[in-house]
Formats: sequence, C-alpha cells, structure tokens
Amino acid sequence: MSTSFILHRKTNSLILFTMQFLLACLPLVFIPSQGMPQNLMNGAPEIGAQVIIEPGQTAQEIDHLFKTLNESGMTITRIRMFEIFMHKADGEWDFSLFDLAFKSAEKYNVKIFATLFPATSFTDVGGFKFPKTDAHLNEVADYIKNAVTHFKQFKSLYGWVLINEPGSGVAPLDEPFTQKMFSSWKEKKTPEIYNSKGYYTLDFDKEKFLVEYNIWYLNWLAAEVHKYQPSAHLHVNNHAIFGNVAEYNFPEWRKFLTTLGGSAHASWHFGYFTRSQYDVAMSANCEIIRSGAGNIPWLMTEIQGGNNTYSGFEAMCPTKEEISQWLWTIIGSGGKGGIFWCLNPRASGFEAGEWNMLNFQDKPSDRLIAAAEVTKTITKNEPLFANAKPVESGINILYTRQSLWIEKKQKAAGANYEGRMVGGVMKSALGYFEALSEMGLQSNFKAIDEFDFTKTDYKGITIILANQISIPSTNWKDLENFVRYGGKLLVDGLTAYYDENSLCIMKTGFPLETLFGGNIKEFKLVSNLFDFKLDEPNLTIPAHCWRGTIQISGAKPIGTYENEVIATSHLFGKGEVVWTPSLLGLGGRIKGYTPLIAFLNKELHESIVNAPFRFKTAQPGMLLKTLHSGDHFITIVVNKATKVQTVELVGTQKLKPTVLFAEKNGKVIGSTLTISPEETMVIDWK
Repeated sequence: MSTSFILHRKTNSLILFTMQFLLACLPLVFIPSQGMPQNLMNGAPEIGAQVIIEPGQTAQEIDHLFKTLNESGMTITRIRMFEIFMHKADGEWDFSLFDLAFKSAEKYNVKIFATLFPATSFTDVGGFKFPKTDAHLNEVADYIKNAVTHFKQFKSLYGWVLINEPGSGVAPLDEPFTQKMFSSWKEKKTPEIYNSKGYYTLDFDKEKFLVEYNIWYLNWLAAEVHKYQPSAHLHVNNHAIFGNVAEYNFPEWRKFLTTLGGSAHASWHFGYFTRSQYDVAMSANCEIIRSGAGNIPWLMTEIQGGNNTYSGFEAMCPTKEEISQWLWTIIGSGGKGGIFWCLNPRASGFEAGEWNMLNFQDKPSDRLIAAAEVTKTITKNEPLFANAKPVESGINILYTRQSLWIEKKQKAAGANYEGRMVGGVMKSALGYFEALSEMGLQSNFKAIDEFDFTKTDYKGITIILANQISIPSTNWKDLENFVRYGGKLLVDGLTAYYDENSLCIMKTGFPLETLFGGNIKEFKLVSNLFDFKLDEPNLTIPAHCWRGTIQISGAKPIGTYENEVIATSHLFGKGEVVWTPSLLGLGGRIKGYTPLIAFLNKELHESIVNAPFRFKTAQPGMLLKTLHSGDHFITIVVNKATKVQTVELVGTQKLKPTVLFAEKNGKVIGSTLTISPEETMVIDWK
C-alpha cells in the first residue's frame, strides 16, 4: 500500500494525510485496514434489538433475552462491550459475563454486532469520540487487542461496531491528543489550489480537520481490529444525521467498512420534524445513509424501541404502528435490517428503565410484538426481499457540507426567520424531499461529492439544489457538465451565494453565470411567507424570507415581480437550469406543499411518467416506497393522515397485487388501495 492515502477525493477543503504525518503524531505505527471481509449481508433484511449486558444479571436472565429474540424472529443483536465490566482494577480481564451472552446467542442462532466501548465514566452514556492523550490511545489499543482476541472464538460474533455514534459537532480541541493532531494537520496541510481570488475569508480549518479526524480515527480502529481478526466484519453507526452530516465523509469510510449504519432515534434526532412527520424523517435519514453506503450494504443500527423517560430531547414512546412504519421504511429504502435500542433496559444509571421493548416483567411489549410481525412477513417471503432493490427515480437532492458550515458560522443571535437559523439549509432540502414523498416519488438525498459526475449522458436525471448557500469551486465544472450532457438542474433560494470559503461569489464575478444564464441583482427580505408568482406555469407558490431578482444574460424569464425577473429557465447544452432564487422548499415546509408539487409536476414530468408507481394525486401525510425484485415490484405505503384514505396508484394496470402486510386490514382492488390511519401496507405486484 502507498505510504499516503487521500482523505477526500475531490474537495479542496480536505487534504492529504501521509504516513510521515501519522508517525509523527502517534505513539505507534499506523497499519491501514486490511480490506473487505466476505461476510456481507446478501440475504433478506434482518431485524433485531440491542441486548444490554451489565453486572447483576444472572445466566438465566441473559439466556432468556436471547430466547426472546429467537421467539420474535430476530436474528441479529448488538452488544455494547463495556470495558469497565471486563477489565478489573488489578489489571486482569474477566470476560465471563459477556461469554454468557455469546454462548446464548449461539444457542438461539442470533448474530452479534459487538460495539467497541473502551473504558469511560459510568455516566458517559454515548462514549468518547476521540482519544484524549497518547496514553489513552494506547489504552484503547490494548482494550481492542484483548476484546477481539477473546471474542473472535465465538461463532455468534458477526462483526464489530468500531465506535458508538461517531459525530461530535466540533473537534475536542481542549484535549491534548486532539490539540496535537490539529497542530500537526495545520503544519503539514498543502496550500489550497483555489484561494477565493485573494479575498480575506472565514477560517474553516477546524471543520475540515474534524472531517479528516473522524476518518483517521475510524480507520485506526479498523486497523487495530484487523490486526487480530483480519476477516472481521466492520460497521459504524453515525447519528443525528441532519445536524452532523457535514463532518461525515462516507465515501472514505467505505474503504474500511463492511457495512454502514446509523442511529435514528426519534427522540434524539428528529427535531426538525413533528411527530406526524417521523416516518418521512426516517425515510430521509435512510436515503442519506443509502447514498453514503454506495456499493456496501447498510442497515439502521439503532432505532428507538421504547419510552424515553428522562433522556432524549422529545419525550415519547413509539406506538406499535410506528415500529412497523420505521422498519418497513428502512426496508423500502434498501436497508438490510434494523436493530432496536433496546430489547431490555439498563437497570441503573442514565437511561435506567428506558428505551426497552420488553416490559419490566421481561414480557414482550406491543412494540416487540409489532416488530415480530414484520420479521414474520420477511421470513415468509425471504427470496422476494433478499433480491429487492429501491427503484431509482432519477431525482437527486444534493447538499454541501460547506453550506452547513457557513450557515453555522454566519448564524445571527436571536434570528427570527427559519432561513437565517441553523437548520435552514437542511430544512430547505427536506422541503423538496417531503413534497416529492407526498407525490409518491422516491428521491435520492446525497452529498454533492457522492453524486456521479463522470457520465456523458444525464438525460432524465434531475439535481435539486435547495438553498445550498455554498457551492464549492470544485463542483462548478461538475454542474456545467451535468447540464451540458442533458441533466436538469433546479436551483432554489440562496444557492451558490458563497464559495467554500464564504466569499460572496455573486458579487465577485459569478462563476455559474454562464450555466444559470444570469446573476443575482440582490436579495431582499420580504417576510416569513410571501407569494412567489411564476408565469410558466401560471402558479403562485409560498416562499420564505428573501426574494432574489435576476440580471439575465441568456436565460428566459418565467417569473417577474414589479418588472424584475425572479425566475428563469436556461437551456445549456442538452440540458436545462430552472432558477427560482427564493426559498420555495422552506416556504412549502411552513405553508404546505400543494403549489410546490404543481411546480414539480411540470419540471419533473419525465421522471414522474417513468416512475413504476406513484400516487395519482398528491397525498399529504402519506409515504410510498417502491422496491424491484426480479419480475416483482413491492410497494410500501404508510398513512400518517388522520382518516382512512382511498388512494389510486399509477403504474399498476398490468400487475396483480397481493397484500403481504397490513396491520389494520388495508385492502387493494385493482390500482386503488384503502388504508387506515397509522397503517402500513406492503403490496407485492406481479
């Protein structure tokens, strides 16, 4: 292997780490991960629940937990491998408590994802994300050596979760090890090729470093595991995806992972959504992870399984219907499984008695029974689900990490508009995702660097840039080529206001003027909501906060306000750019999506007519996911509306439906289905 590795393929915000750098920074030799093991998840999706192992439990109690998993049709679990419960004060290791769990798992044919959890305070619920000192790093290495060497003997060990929920928001620069790594990173980083024309700009070194630091530490953990188990299945679960995604570089993670995962706890992670939107939140979370996983399998490593009494941001207990909705949404998004947090609760400390799917008498709750019904359906139709893949619509909602960085750095204290608050960028993109979901269309949700810009034909493919305030210089030509070769680009809000360094490129020679067919004259604050009127088609769409006016240079006006151009269409090469520099996605999220959907129906006509399944008319509060398996289609329909819905699907005329799953006796006749509130239906079409 080369003595250097690239931590980011394209973006100039991420640079080259070398072995020389690593050797200078670390008290031990860095050994790169040894590549992909062979135990990929190629079968039907598997469902399970985390088993909490802690001192005080008896062998009989532990055995009962795995027996319950087996009786519920659950074939996978996750165990947090607490060093503090294994490593004794005298330095000796006692694995006997966890041995009981691994032996019971073998007995009941349950596969274990073992989460590395080096020693930390008993009150540290999630675990540390980076080593604190050189000595601490060595302690982590010693823990991995002892844990992996011991537990690799068990057939029930399926894989190692390298760390619980990487993602810290900011690098812990108050800790010595991180200070040293950051200082060395700055000393050895190469000069930026693009320097924003020499203007003074904001400093994003800490943000860039954090992305690379996550890659480095995860790869280091992977290498340590592979020292002692070269074929080990390696996994990791990101978390709080809508806020933390800017620090994740999934394409680099793929190089040392077997599977990618995520945590999707409604209580912790869905703060941008209301309770009735939690299913579409799960759908968006899944699509981000699916894109990040690329060519490796993914599963949802943590799903909220029970009541959160004192922990979490939003107090709630999932209903049995939500358990079904979340599982089927994961499966409909291409996930190879899901693991609930958790089967049994901790007995003491933070989260004691919380999150569990068993009641305090160790009997199945209605939530566990609901999950078991899903496993039963999958098992009954195993070949069908084993080969199922999401149907691609050709619609891609892209986000840039630089937009999220700049938004956070530019935030105004006491900001009173959604667009000016942290979250405005992500919520704008989510607005389009939610509108498309109401249409019954699946859309990809990707980092811009996960999109394949290497093709020479993008006919039928659409990119939506919804208020992505920063478009990095490395992507300007990518977007030009995408449209030149037949792609359609929908541009919303303040997209491309900044470059990657927070320079206002609309003022300093707009690099996308040729592509967009114009430049912005100015943005004016209007109000929380205002009418945005299009001439072609004749529509009025709610918009939020700012109205942008355009100085055209080749584009065709499709919307005006007081003799100023506010929307354009520009033919470029074989493709088209439609530019609406007002926040339509965020406006729709505030007011409702009906007008935005009318706009999308026109602009996305080719993708819509080619979709194998969609709602004939938009269905607020409903979700449709479509899978393809051989000569079958599988549709997953969720009704979050408050009444029974009778809905016609388009694209079903020659196919015969069979209902595989319907909690409340939902029915389908021809192309029309009837579904109760909170019901999930799974239909096989052949």
